[in-house]
Amino acid sequence: MNKRRQFLKISIGLLAGIGPLLSPLFSSVQWVYAKAKKIILPKGTRRESLINKNPATLDTRNLGITPLKDFGTMGISDLDVKSDEWRLEVAGRMKKKLALTYPEILAFPSIEKKILLICPGFFANHGRWKGISMKALLEKAGVERNVTHVVFAGPKGPYEKVQQFPIKDVLADKVFLAYGVNGEPLPRKHGFPLRVVGEDYYGFNWVKYVYKMTVQ
Repeated sequence: MNKRRQFLKISIGLLAGIGPLLSPLFSSVQWVYAKAKKIILPKGTRRESLINKNPATLDTRNLGITPLKDFGTMGISDLDVKSDEWRLEVAGRMKKKLALTYPEILAFPSIEKKILLICPGFFANHGRWKGISMKALLEKAGVERNVTHVVFAGPKGPYEKVQQFPIKDVLADKVFLAYGVNGEPLPRKHGFPLRVVGEDYYGFNWVKYVYKMTVQ
């Protein structure tokens, strides 16, 4: 067992250095670590020591919250979204399509979780993320039976990024849409008004400036 874990650790360490170019491969190996015991990080762990780790292998209960001013970010960070004009489109295999305003989003039951965001080789942010209970949103939309995935897209336009997640992780609130972090509204550079937060997922899966989700 020790040899097996050592092999897995070395393999993922090598892949992490390649970064976002291997996003599909990173996603495919995460299930391997999900079955392994997570490493409990001791108090005082430096964030810089985590940038090449797989978040799915780490127990962050003792990890301090990263001050918002120290958060790293990648990708587009200057998109100006007008909250009074913006809508979250909810479509796909459901009884009722939705187009939710920002105030309607804030009115949903909320969740708040401490989750580690790692962009391999670049930075690690441990934030206290607040957002929508996805189960409540999907119940409102009347999701059909036997759906398997939820796809998030953002921002609208030439920089659009699309990412798919298993429905089980969405219903368990491991993957959700956040509108706040560390007790503050989500900053513009971090994806206002909504961004994906994915527990145990690498940062390149966390879509910013989300405007649409599709149930499949």
